[in-house]
Amino acid sequence: MVKNQQNSADASAANPAGLKEKAAAAGAAPSRSDLRDRWLALQAEEPGIRTRDAANRLGVSEAELIASRCGNGVRRLDGPWGSVVEALPGLGTVMALTRNDSIVHERVGQYAKAAIIQNTGLVLGETIDLRIFFAHWHFGFAVTETVRSGTRQSLQFFDADGTAVHKVYLRAGTGGNAYEALVGKHLHADQSCRQEVIPRLQSPPPRPDRDIDQSGLRDRWLSLQDTHDFHSMLHELGAGRVQALRMMPDEFAREIRRDGFQVSLRQAAEVGMPVMIFAGNPGVVQIHTGLVHRLKQVGPWFNVLDPDFNLHLREDLIASAWVVRKPTRDGIVTSVEIYTEEGQQIAWIFGKRKPGDQEPGGWR
Repeated sequence: MVKNQQNSADASAANPAGLKEKAAAAGAAPSRSDLRDRWLALQAEEPGIRTRDAANRLGVSEAELIASRCGNGVRRLDGPWGSVVEALPGLGTVMALTRNDSIVHERVGQYAKAAIIQNTGLVLGETIDLRIFFAHWHFGFAVTETVRSGTRQSLQFFDADGTAVHKVYLRAGTGGNAYEALVGKHLHADQSCRQEVIPRLQSPPPRPDRDIDQSGLRDRWLSLQDTHDFHSMLHELGAGRVQALRMMPDEFAREIRRDGFQVSLRQAAEVGMPVMIFAGNPGVVQIHTGLVHRLKQVGPWFNVLDPDFNLHLREDLIASAWVVRKPTRDGIVTSVEIYTEEGQQIAWIFGKRKPGDQEPGGWR
């Protein structure tokens, strides 16, 4: 049952409270008709250009670019977003896409029944596995577009700065009636072509090492009972994630070659070891659990190209890679984690395990 979410998480209006003022301070948006015309011209020059890339080229956010087509294959949606997520199982088999600036995580499958608790959501299916943070879901759109394979329909959700947090793509021949019913139920009253956004918030720089209680960090780390407690531990200590890794002994956090993530996946593929691959952004963490098979390098992109799971990683944006060991009530849990130059987490891998089980010895 969806709880009452009267806060910024489900402020799904085209101009949520405060966004107009902040957007005005950031400068006026370009004319939507002009933006749409420039987008069409760019598509004519570069057929197949992705919407995100087109937005970057045109100097706007992806949400602004999508909104410029409202009334022409795009419909603005209204929340509450938890209710939208609860309806996704009715779409059948879909492709779920979550990304950040460095990686794209795509998983084909079905949404299981969602658990919505205030500002967060869980989708714990065998194929689509998500952790959702609705405070970063500000805008939503139903998008119909023409691609090489024909007509494609999707649901796309964005943060307040216009950055995509999650997308759901229908598969050919499935979910049509349920999709239209969902869109009709959550159709926004405002179908204008303007979308106000605010500038992306920059993460504050980490505190100096001398200001971190390093002995307290080690004590708290050694007393961890659950990997989910790691984030709150760092927050309470005021430590950055990479900063904390640097401060721990090698037996708990050891920097490895920047290609360690890819090497781990290649070795897992070679020996047939199932893994759990996490990638996300402030609004969603998406998880693939299982084997990986077809790995391919294309320029700076390292790719997993399996039938139901695709991963696309920009290797040149990896600044550091780490092997991290965290104590839990089930024993040590080991991950391989990669970070940007700014210390943002790109993705991380574990050996496949369930709560209550120890991690596989082969993975360790």
